[in-house]
Amino acid sequence: MTRVHFIGIGGSGLSAIARLLKESGYEVTGSDQSLSSFAADLQSIGIQIYVGHHPRNISGAEMVIRSSAIKDDNPEVEAANRAGIPVYKRSDFLGRLMEDKIGIGIAGTHGKTTTTAMIAWMLFSLDRDPSFIVGGTLNNMQVNARAGKGDAFVIEADEYDRMFLGLKPQIEVVTNLEHDHPDCYPTFNDMYSAFETFVDLLPPDGTLITCAEDEGAVTLITHARRKGLNVVSYSIQGEMTINSPQWVQARTMHSNDKGGFDFSVMTNMGSMTNAFKVSLQVPGEHNVRNALAALCVAAVMGLPMQRAAEALSQFTGTGRRFEVRGETGGVLLVDDYAHHPTEIRATLAGARARYPSRRIWAVWQPHTYSRTQTLQYEFSRAFSDADEVLVTEIYASREAKQDFSSAEVVSAMPHSSARYSGSLADTKKYLLEHLRPNDVLLVLSAGDADQITADLLKELE
Repeated sequence: MTRVHFIGIGGSGLSAIARLLKESGYEVTGSDQSLSSFAADLQSIGIQIYVGHHPRNISGAEMVIRSSAIKDDNPEVEAANRAGIPVYKRSDFLGRLMEDKIGIGIAGTHGKTTTTAMIAWMLFSLDRDPSFIVGGTLNNMQVNARAGKGDAFVIEADEYDRMFLGLKPQIEVVTNLEHDHPDCYPTFNDMYSAFETFVDLLPPDGTLITCAEDEGAVTLITHARRKGLNVVSYSIQGEMTINSPQWVQARTMHSNDKGGFDFSVMTNMGSMTNAFKVSLQVPGEHNVRNALAALCVAAVMGLPMQRAAEALSQFTGTGRRFEVRGETGGVLLVDDYAHHPTEIRATLAGARARYPSRRIWAVWQPHTYSRTQTLQYEFSRAFSDADEVLVTEIYASREAKQDFSSAEVVSAMPHSSARYSGSLADTKKYLLEHLRPNDVLLVLSAGDADQITADLLKELE
């Protein structure tokens, strides 16, 4: 039995691979600086987790996989190199997992976690028993990965550190394409070039699926068609791009009593001639587009579209994507992973549509100095659907502390009720003093600010 050791196993990306390998019969161990919820879940299925990094942790390993955040001078990396144990990044390893499978890679600046989860759940519901790796917990199944026995392998294709360029997809979804990760991609052109290379991974009979309403994604269509690839596009009641002869479209969209949208779907693919209905439980127009991307995958694979629509209507979301944590003291508490201006606008628009008569609080924890500075203007204009806005200190993540404060972003905001709230402790204190019954609190964070909702659940009682 092959033993694989993961360094940084507590993150969403590596924990998913670890789970899939464990279910595939590998012996798996891992280490991280703290025991995250993902790591605790792995412990519960028999994976040994070491808290802290030490050379002895790799004892007996035949290969080591490290997260992008793990540096070359990590003691476990150094020990593996001395022992001649191969050390891989995710991008070096994921392609081999997809061999001999129908690889379905979902990429994009926003929406890829939810879209990946939708496709995984849809295929599971249609008895295709897929393998999948998602960058968050799939609520319907309470896991972020699974080793299925079917022929499909669904994976969130993460552009950070160019991880997605190690994949072997037959079908690609690009939900949208905007500038992000300036620490990896200093300019939008750098990022666009990486996505073009991602499209180049498709075999001659591969398919690219893109959103016809997103300018960045649409520009990839010409590149794909020049290579002779099959192209499918999707949109909400919009003009389909003439470069995409195959399409899926949402029409007659309206909000429902489940908090999402009901809509009918038309497509010119396969034998479908009549509209079929979808009734989403997840909020926001952006999730209508995510569902359309999933339906495009179903159409390409020749699956029964009505059953696919029914599966998507049963989809309940992923962890930290508009995750309702509870309601206490009359205050509804929601966690969301939004950390880019477009994501924040979409999440708040979804909240406003779902709770039109309630006061909406947005607590934003900026993620990384490079992103906050590069997109400073866009962030300052992203909060118009919130009634109250609190901005915490920047979550540095992988970056060193810098002489820049998110208070500068707040000072540029045209919002009349935006304020810099400092530390998470100070932010929570302010909320305890000012929240009142019937308020909705959204914590927007890819860092550790979700602890605010966890604490408030207890303290507001």
